[in-house]
Amino acid sequence: MPDILRATEALVIHDRDDLRLDRVSVAEPGRGEVTVRVAWGGICGSDMHYLKHGGVGASVLRKPMILGHEISGFVERSGPDVSGLAPGAPVAIHPARPCGDCPECRRGLRHLCRETRFLGSAAFLPHTDGGFRRLMTVAASQVYLLPQDLDVRSACLAEPLSVALHAIARTGDVRGKTILVQGAGPIGALIVAGLAIAGAGSVVATDLHDFPLSIARRMGATSVINSTSAPYLAEHDIVFEASGAPSALPTAIACAAKGGILVQVGMFPPGNVGIPLGQIIARELDYRGSFRFDTEFGAALDLLAAHPWIADGLVTHRFGLTAFGEAFATSLNRHQSSKVLLDMSR
Repeated sequence: MPDILRATEALVIHDRDDLRLDRVSVAEPGRGEVTVRVAWGGICGSDMHYLKHGGVGASVLRKPMILGHEISGFVERSGPDVSGLAPGAPVAIHPARPCGDCPECRRGLRHLCRETRFLGSAAFLPHTDGGFRRLMTVAASQVYLLPQDLDVRSACLAEPLSVALHAIARTGDVRGKTILVQGAGPIGALIVAGLAIAGAGSVVATDLHDFPLSIARRMGATSVINSTSAPYLAEHDIVFEASGAPSALPTAIACAAKGGILVQVGMFPPGNVGIPLGQIIARELDYRGSFRFDTEFGAALDLLAAHPWIADGLVTHRFGLTAFGEAFATSLNRHQSSKVLLDMSR
């Protein structure tokens, strides 16, 4: 077996503010598994939380862990009982591996599986290593062949786009609706893109910074508003709260029309969050959570193939894996970046 299948470089978080390029082992693909030569990885907000805070919500880093769950690449080698994934085939990797047997999985809610293992997550011990590495072995069920017209670089955006598509699906039909997206980071911007494609009547994006609003405009927002300049309280049929800032929630509630829908996409920090429940009751708002995704992954790949402007509009920077320090510093700067990609071949 070639050496390259036994060891590879990987981006490992050891502790808060301690990110290193280490040499790690790569398991030979077993039955039902595939080894993928990773080509591209997108830096997510959760990756930055592990770096700056040593955890994401209740998922606290207790051992070194490879980061990354927005991953695409090429099949390197397939194990026994794997068909249709020939060496060299371009693929994207679904980061979740649900158990298939818990009550949620049996109800068809695999994205809420209580035992799911998610790439680059410290939710369980041992942690689930992620995909910021040059080679990785995963279950074949997690490996998706790319549509013919989709390049492998854009394909690593399937994961965050899936999050956006799942959030949109939580509302039902959005055609002709007036919609507010609060928070224009990468997920908010992708929600804007998904809404534009789905035929929303109008999409207003708000944020505290002008640069992410310029991205939202590129992604199809009808109008954008810097919420530091003036209060924004116009009412909308549907509101997506994508900032994850507890202080932003009262505004999101106030901006939802009576009888409207408020979808919580942004993840709040640990602990209790104060909510003006009286307004939710009196206005008969449907307050709906949105967490990860499942089958939307395949749909996201198809949308990226059909609408290349999504990737062109969202990606602002690309760095080689060895320049990970600069890549993360850029990703943390919301005044100049949206989605930052790592090129695993460099």
